[in-house]
Amino acid sequence: MYFLSDRTGWWNLYRWRDGRTEAVAPMAAECATAPWESGYANYALLLSGRIGVIVQRGPEHELVIVEPDGRVAAVETPYTSIKPFLAAMGDRIALIGASPTRASEIALVATDGSARVEVIRRGPGDLVAGSVPEIMRIRSGQAEVTALFYPPAGDVRPAPLIVRAHSGPTYHSDLRLDGEVQFFTSRGFAVVDVDYRGSTGYGRAFRKALDGSWGRSDVEDCRNVTLHLLAVGRAMPEAVFISGASAGGFTALRAACEDGPFRLAVARSAIVDPQRWTTTAPRFQRPHAAILAHDGARVAPERVRRPVLLIHGGRDDVAPIGDVTQLATALQERKLLAGMLTLENVGHYLSAPAAQAAALDAELDAYLAVLTEAGLALPS
Repeated sequence: MYFLSDRTGWWNLYRWRDGRTEAVAPMAAECATAPWESGYANYALLLSGRIGVIVQRGPEHELVIVEPDGRVAAVETPYTSIKPFLAAMGDRIALIGASPTRASEIALVATDGSARVEVIRRGPGDLVAGSVPEIMRIRSGQAEVTALFYPPAGDVRPAPLIVRAHSGPTYHSDLRLDGEVQFFTSRGFAVVDVDYRGSTGYGRAFRKALDGSWGRSDVEDCRNVTLHLLAVGRAMPEAVFISGASAGGFTALRAACEDGPFRLAVARSAIVDPQRWTTTAPRFQRPHAAILAHDGARVAPERVRRPVLLIHGGRDDVAPIGDVTQLATALQERKLLAGMLTLENVGHYLSAPAAQAAALDAELDAYLAVLTEAGLALPS
């Protein structure tokens, strides 16, 4: 029997055989994805006892083959992001892969050293990589955090900056072609994705650093990445924004509770009260949600200091819309509500194209309103 464990500080692959457990291929890297969903397949058993495994180091994935004698060899692919849905097809591996210049696609990858990749279904042909990320590593408190910085079209400096906190929060920023990023960079904004403390891909200690500190350490890391970009002239001080969805929306809201560099927070499908989330998250996720939550984590309206745009699905069962509408009412009274967009018949994940388009348009309009009020214009 094969299984994944982080007993050494990294999620690695193990085998239970003849009454004992043995490491299949020990490494200082992650071979698993945070189990927020069921049905993941981070490894695939091939013919002749070989195993294909997704290995993650920071934001980057690679596919490796573990030979029966324990030797590990990387498989050459064009992908830096591989979804945890591997499937063995003889001695080939079917996967969903992407890169900063390549949209997600389904492919069959050879494992014989030939580097053959047969694309079965390509991603959207109209998605163009006008901006590719720079991988930055920045000190934040006692930690080093990784950020993916996407310059605006023309690499104008400084530029309005959108800081994005990924969802999860136990997840990571994907090193892949992202249509939402390209939407904003093509319009003159810089975007930075922050792998704050609590992110996956950096070992158990880094992942567990957010336990009981959610809304504090993640906000500090997003703030310090922003201050670095301001210091090196990549961002406009009057035009720095923070955005996030679900758990990332909570981080954005908590950032709006501080007198930091952010002029506006955008929260989509946001968790407002982590304690309440422990009862509304899918049942198998609730123990982890309870570890993250702490007293005082709730976004209290009276603590908010920056304008907020709220975007939420009317049928969200994970982060109930009632929490958000109450927050919106209180912020409206304090003149800190930049807008409240309710998407009817939409759940927690704004996956429908119409919902995504409406959310992006509302987000862009909110940023442009801040720029207009500050007397700033986007570079042409």
